Amino acid sequence: MPKLPSEHLRDRLIKVSVETNPYHGKSPDKRTVTELIQNSIILLDKTSGPTAHQIDSWVREIFSVKKVGHAGTLDPRVTGILPLGIGHATRALSVLSEAGKEYVGVMKLHKNIPQTKVESVMNQFIGTITQLPPVRSAVKRVKRQRDIYYLELLEQQDTDVLFRVGCEAGTYVRTLCVDIGKKLGCGAHLSELRRTKVGRFEETDLVNLHDVKDAFTFYKEGNPTELRNVLHPIERVFDHLPKIIVRDSAIDAICHGATLAIPGVVEVDTEIKKNMLVALFSMKQEIIAIGQSNMTTEEIIQKDTGICVTPEKVFMNKGTYPSLWKKH
Repeated sequence: MPKLPSEHLRDRLIKVSVETNPYHGKSPDKRTVTELIQNSIILLDKTSGPTAHQIDSWVREIFSVKKVGHAGTLDPRVTGILPLGIGHATRALSVLSEAGKEYVGVMKLHKNIPQTKVESVMNQFIGTITQLPPVRSAVKRVKRQRDIYYLELLEQQDTDVLFRVGCEAGTYVRTLCVDIGKKLGCGAHLSELRRTKVGRFEETDLVNLHDVKDAFTFYKEGNPTELRNVLHPIERVFDHLPKIIVRDSAIDAICHGATLAIPGVVEVDTEIKKNMLVALFSMKQEIIAIGQSNMTTEEIIQKDTGICVTPEKVFMNKGTYPSLWKKH
């Protein structure tokens, strides 16, 4: 089965062996439910009907929190994965714009076309395509390029074509179907659509709004187990990004806006290139920040000095780890 680029797995290289201080920071799986309600992710199975903003409002009401946001708006009729950020995690959702998406849909042809011809034309849309966003869209109507990673015809029954597409974020699948119809010479439109992947998020982790409401009710009654299954640590948003593991003594400086120098690196993922977005994690697997890499994986491993990452957005609170950098 084809995969999105964001599902590509990297190896982890150890630069230096050190231990983390058990008295500072906290592994994500040890957070309390109260902490999760303030900073977590829900992988919601959106139903047909409500808008993504309506769902945000309902979830805000359930948890009585000020901030709930979503990543990658779905049209009211579209179903599937809608990642929600609760509390502070809303700041992390923009990272998912770097991740690819997968959809399964039904394309309605305007007249019968042999399946072999439909498949042949669909294959022509794999790669970089140019799209003009539909009239009713949230973006300016100018032509733009998007990458189609894979496009499969799963089944055809008369004029109904069941397909799977893996694409770059911001691709209009509705427009893709119209363009395929034009290429076939018969016309086509999208009749049904479901989002099945966002980066490394898949349908296996999904919950619906009833699950969320019930889990919170159980929690208020003294049983937090179900809510723990609903609320995922914010760290999962960064699953698709290459990671650099940072030693304890360098963390607080980053939280105060400092760059990451080579001596602060403990481990590093393979295949990091210059100017690539990377995630900085603690040795306890907590997200610290995201930023642009100034070096490749090979340079980070081989060099002893230099700035390897310039942070752009910090997620860890100042003071989570001791301010050892102030003593120097």
